[in-house]
Amino acid sequence: MWALAVALGNAQETEQKQGLEEARQVVVESEKQALKRAVEDINDQLEAGTITEGEADKLKMEVAEKHALNIENKLAIIDNKIALRKRNGGEEDEDDSVKINLFSKGEIVNFTFNDSDHKRKYDRRTSSHLTFAVGLNNTLIDGQSLDDSPYKIGGSRFAELGITWKTRVFKESNWLRLMYGVSFQWNGLKPIDNNYFVDTGSQTELQEFPVKLDKSKFRMDNLVFPVHFEFGPSKKIEKEDYFRYSTHKQLRIGLGGYAGFNLGSRQKLKYSDDGEDVKEKLKASYNTNNFVYGLSGFIGFSDISLYAKYDLNTMFKDNPIEQRNVSLGVRWDWD
Repeated sequence: MWALAVALGNAQETEQKQGLEEARQVVVESEKQALKRAVEDINDQLEAGTITEGEADKLKMEVAEKHALNIENKLAIIDNKIALRKRNGGEEDEDDSVKINLFSKGEIVNFTFNDSDHKRKYDRRTSSHLTFAVGLNNTLIDGQSLDDSPYKIGGSRFAELGITWKTRVFKESNWLRLMYGVSFQWNGLKPIDNNYFVDTGSQTELQEFPVKLDKSKFRMDNLVFPVHFEFGPSKKIEKEDYFRYSTHKQLRIGLGGYAGFNLGSRQKLKYSDDGEDVKEKLKASYNTNNFVYGLSGFIGFSDISLYAKYDLNTMFKDNPIEQRNVSLGVRWDWD
């Protein structure tokens, strides 16, 4: 009987921990999917012309922060219930179980599990973060400076959204961390002088549009896998049953790069023809390179930093004059 009781107890503990881990995964996944839908809605509004690029960038930043906080708050439900039970000496309570309702894959998913046997991990060397960046975009062209760029300096922009994991490299020190993850990059260019992109078959070049353009915008969508070494001071937080390193209000420097794939290229043109407004959305390869890779880095304080990235691959495959994408902006890394 005693052996059976022990076995049942162990089975119950395993089931509770599995339920806890499953709940955590659904929390993160449901918020990621909700964020993805929100960003797609914003992009649809931008494509429809109901909002400006500046408004779209602001909305993306707001929804990214919202869902990052949602993840943090929902996971805190679990940890707070654990802390409450420990503070009350492990006594049973009608609220001793954690109940979470989440919207996942079109259905309401209910989780109910007891937290009495959950223990905080003593040393957690890896943490996950939501990464968002936005700023100015342009190209570096052989033999030309940015002052001679054929693209608008202030009007050409980029955005990046992804999930990043951070792992402490050394067991007894946090001065060096390895950051890695997956990100979507949107690199936009606005040609000057009433120009637009034309694929001639052998190369892609800028040509003057036959009528006055109200808008000319070219965009490349990339899926990349960034890797950075992050270093800088951190604060060690020690508790009775666990410890953590925190970079909150600390200097952070990251150096690394990325590699991935060009998911697609598109061009948007707006003009008037015989007094009628015309909007064209052209999706084609434009001879852009399918494989993208480059260098990137950031320097900042706490969760916000100045961010720069530079494509080592040329933007177009066969153009005689090489040009490479370059971006400078602001980056947020939320826990």
